[in-house]
Amino acid sequence: MRFPPGEDRITRSTSLTTAHTAFDQAVERCAQEPIKVPGSIQPQGFMLVLDEQDLCVLQASENAERWLGAAAPELLGRTFAELISDSFDLRAQMQYLPVDEVFPFHIGDVELRQPSPDCSHMRVLVHRHDQVLITEFEPIRTASGPSGHGDYYPLVRAFVGSVLKVSCIVELLQQSVLQIKRITGFGRVKAYRFDAEGNGEVLAEVADPGYPSYLGLCFPASDIPRQARELYRVNRIRVIEDANYIASPLYPHSNPRTGKPLDMSYAALRAVSPVHLQYMRNMGTLASTSLSIVVDGKLWGLISCHHDQPHAVDLPTRTACELLASVLSLQIESREAHTGTQTMLDMRQRIVRMLASMADHDSVSAGLNALPQVLLDFASATGAAIISAERCDLIGVTPPAAQVNALVHWLSQQDAESVFSSDNVRRDIQDLPELAKHVGGVLAVAISQIHSHYLVWFRPEQVRTVNWAGRPEKAISAAGSLNPRHSFERWQEDVGGYCEPWDPLIIEGVAELRIAVLGIVLRKAEELAQLAGELRQSNKELEAFSYSVSHDLRAPLRHIAGYTELLTEVESENFSERGQRFLKHIEEAAHFAGTLVDNLLNFSQMGRSALRMSDVDLNALVETIRNELAPDFAGRTIIWDVEKLPKVIADPAFINLALHNLIANAIKYTRGREPARIEIRAKQHPHETEIYIRDNGVGFDMAYANKLFGVFQRLHRMEDFEGTGIGLASVRRIIERHDGRVWADGEINQGASFHFALPRHSSNT
Repeated sequence: MRFPPGEDRITRSTSLTTAHTAFDQAVERCAQEPIKVPGSIQPQGFMLVLDEQDLCVLQASENAERWLGAAAPELLGRTFAELISDSFDLRAQMQYLPVDEVFPFHIGDVELRQPSPDCSHMRVLVHRHDQVLITEFEPIRTASGPSGHGDYYPLVRAFVGSVLKVSCIVELLQQSVLQIKRITGFGRVKAYRFDAEGNGEVLAEVADPGYPSYLGLCFPASDIPRQARELYRVNRIRVIEDANYIASPLYPHSNPRTGKPLDMSYAALRAVSPVHLQYMRNMGTLASTSLSIVVDGKLWGLISCHHDQPHAVDLPTRTACELLASVLSLQIESREAHTGTQTMLDMRQRIVRMLASMADHDSVSAGLNALPQVLLDFASATGAAIISAERCDLIGVTPPAAQVNALVHWLSQQDAESVFSSDNVRRDIQDLPELAKHVGGVLAVAISQIHSHYLVWFRPEQVRTVNWAGRPEKAISAAGSLNPRHSFERWQEDVGGYCEPWDPLIIEGVAELRIAVLGIVLRKAEELAQLAGELRQSNKELEAFSYSVSHDLRAPLRHIAGYTELLTEVESENFSERGQRFLKHIEEAAHFAGTLVDNLLNFSQMGRSALRMSDVDLNALVETIRNELAPDFAGRTIIWDVEKLPKVIADPAFINLALHNLIANAIKYTRGREPARIEIRAKQHPHETEIYIRDNGVGFDMAYANKLFGVFQRLHRMEDFEGTGIGLASVRRIIERHDGRVWADGEINQGASFHFALPRHSSNT
């Protein structure tokens, strides 16, 4: 195929596709053409419209005179039996007509009472529709099957066997066009599939020498108007034996039972649009047969047969083709269903992984951020965003955060209950023109019914080249109607602005994910409500326990420690060395237990004592704490790096305790380092003041960072580093009571840094 001279390639942006153009209006007028009620038939047979009760003629095609010897007006009111030989009883044959069948049913072959010179025997097809019985008569032609007797069974059987062996849909279509060409004898048979916009791409073809090839070319959606597509969906075969035929009108024009033109949606002889006949002639086609490929109730594609001369297709041939098309449709549906099932299975496995991660983390955002690649693979996207009230987390290739936030604001004004998808943001989100500079498509869903929380996926723009079968823009006549194009030479066009279309299964999977996430959020809310109640009860029990410890445990522990000291002083000479060692162990254990009880009491009081907020000079606190802890690092070399710290508004006693614990830990865990280094610094953030203590001590494994601030959680052996395991828990409780936050970073044998941040107030410096 060659390009049209001088005009072999154009580039189109989707911004040129605007509504309400003259072309769009012409397409709409074409879509309104009453092709179901053409008022006439193709002349290779004739039609009688009967009253089903008395079988009298209500309408007749004018060409019936050719076979029945009487003009159409003369046939009205006559019974079917008056026109057909006595050997055929229509009433008896109608018992074989399926009650709910709307397609023409071959009810038998008849002999006419007044045989015409052309034919004396005819096939009769009958179907009920539009409140009447529609009978169509076709001459019985010489069989044209492979055996010469219309026996298509070997071909059909071979086709059914072959489709089970092919590996892909394209091979399946190629097998289909080969067999249908053998059955029908058409010069060219092609199969094409419709895309989401209705354009059809030729995926398989077989043609005799001299016929132009359309393999790989696209036919624009406007070639088949909307109402024609619906007819293809419900009536799966259409035959045009001669594009130059002269249609035979029905007489009278209107169906007497409805007062409207007869609905011929299912009629085999229905006349076709003159525009389509001109389209065929422009293509060099004088005969055609179209077979619909219907998958899951939708028009998936067509098999189109063309011949450059008039070409008859008898009933057995049509029946065999319909059977092959049905087998093909079922095979495609089965393969796509299998592929869809596998796709949904993969997606649901990813959903399970994401839900498990959400359940293991404190929030939906944290759970999804832990599995970035799973989130991207779930929607086959190159970028994603997780938007919550506090933050916007970006993953992969995305627009800038400002554009994402603007998109979320735009989405919040749309339908929050449904999944939003666009394969062309320039076309669909015109309020955000900057967004189209970064991505081609967007898929988004709200994961909260109250807050502005969204999951958004992005795909890049993909400029693609489309090879059209002729320039897709049709000419418009002076009357405003479409004229079919004259050239079907390859016309190449670059189309931009689009991303790879979002698979409907992905959109369905996103909807499932939304429901599952909402369930997780609801469950967490219920769990939090339950935990809040349990926590209140636990706090009451803890207070009671603290009181019990204060009055019931502290005194016995002090007695143990005191009497142990007395024994050591008074009776130590009477004990063996082993006994003295035992006394020392008892004394140490009693002191440790007493310290533990004191710490527990302090920890419990932190949750009950009222905060007394005031300006706190952190520099003075740090210096006081260093002096208090001096005996603990006497004889060691510690390099202190303490910068000037800001003032904060806090409870001085509690902040003193928090700093004391953190500095004491730094001193303790740098034991053995020569020299030890301890930094104490601050950072000012817009809404908070961050303080951190960094050391070069033993550090810790970040895999266990979440355990650091728990009660009795220790990452080192007590034999190596003494302590009760309550200090860091106390720090967290103190800072959280100040509406702050705590965290830590560390690496084994490379030191650790402990951070806490307090909200900034107007008087912070």
